[in-house]
Amino acid sequence: MKAVCWHGKGDVRVDNVPDPTILDPRDIIIQVTASGICGSDLHLYDGLMPTMEAGDIIGHEPMGIVVACGKDVKKFRPGDRVVVPFVIACGSCFFCDKQLYSCCDTTNPGADLARPAMGHAPAGLFGFSGMMGRYPGGQAEYLRVPHADVGPIKIESNLTDEQVVFLSDIYPTGYMAAENAGIEPGDTVAVWGCGPVGQFAIQSAWMFGAGRVIAIDRVPERLEMARVHGKAEVLNFDEEPIHDRLIEMTGGRGPDRCIDAVGAEAHGSGSLDAVVDRAKQALHLSMDRPHVLRQAIMACRKAGTVSVPGVYIGLLDKVPFGAVVNKGLTLKSGQTHVQRYLVPLLDKIEKGEIDPSFVITHRISLDEAPGAYEKFRTKKDGCIKVVIKPGQAAAQETAAV
Repeated sequence: MKAVCWHGKGDVRVDNVPDPTILDPRDIIIQVTASGICGSDLHLYDGLMPTMEAGDIIGHEPMGIVVACGKDVKKFRPGDRVVVPFVIACGSCFFCDKQLYSCCDTTNPGADLARPAMGHAPAGLFGFSGMMGRYPGGQAEYLRVPHADVGPIKIESNLTDEQVVFLSDIYPTGYMAAENAGIEPGDTVAVWGCGPVGQFAIQSAWMFGAGRVIAIDRVPERLEMARVHGKAEVLNFDEEPIHDRLIEMTGGRGPDRCIDAVGAEAHGSGSLDAVVDRAKQALHLSMDRPHVLRQAIMACRKAGTVSVPGVYIGLLDKVPFGAVVNKGLTLKSGQTHVQRYLVPLLDKIEKGEIDPSFVITHRISLDEAPGAYEKFRTKKDGCIKVVIKPGQAAAQETAAV
């Protein structure tokens, strides 16, 4: 089969690789019909994630049709249409019993690599590094899904792939970010980063009763999406001093809840800390640029909450933890416990409360993925969200039909 494979910094290729097979009686195999390129994939593309190996199959936002089932699978049969969470969970360990699926104790074969870096090993994830289990990812024609009865959700309605594929990651991630923020009715919520996760955090903030949402970015198309689809007030950090504007807009108090939907590769529009971050990253002295996290901590009102769905990789420099303590802030983060949210969020889609497909700007074939990665990274051509459709012909071919 064909699959998108990592070969080093800035180097992803569509390779021919062996088809997946049933390795455990709890596995299913799906034929992938849609798979997103995520902002987290760019951390791999930019060479920031340790324990990657050339040839790793990437991608963690897949859905498709079941084509084979292990003998112990109870929930699915060939022909079922399913969305697959990026988190792989066993469903029966201490953490899964508490619905903390991304902390699953049993699904990460790379646990020995993860523990020295994190203290403990999180769950295995599709399409990530060795320390996350090195499970082949979903930007491929076929995918093996372990612990199938715990992970995927069956789509039994006529909703399109584009409406439901983001249940795999970014819609639950934005929703959990808003939930972690502890939003109370009428709160002012500031969201840094208007990429796909930020867009869903904005949408979800309203669902939790926010009175006001302020979205921060510098890419015009992303800000416009936040304004039009997210009904947010928008700030361009290339044009305005964000801290000062947030304090001014909230009458001196600061936002009640701040969401860092950026993570490891924040830009800072020339601020000194951002310049230092970029220099350290270029010299391989740091893997992360936490400018947004610093800004969120400093802007958040006293006794407020900072929620961090943005992915960080290693050790962070110059984070103002004194402000966290002395302002009495709450910080909440974590990989998304996707399985917890699948049923309620699918219900919201079914009821027409949200159509997640609004974030899609580019639809491509599998062969077009390497070029799409660079376009997504550089934000060219208004690129906000890319969906790969492995069964689709290249765009230049379909355009001629």
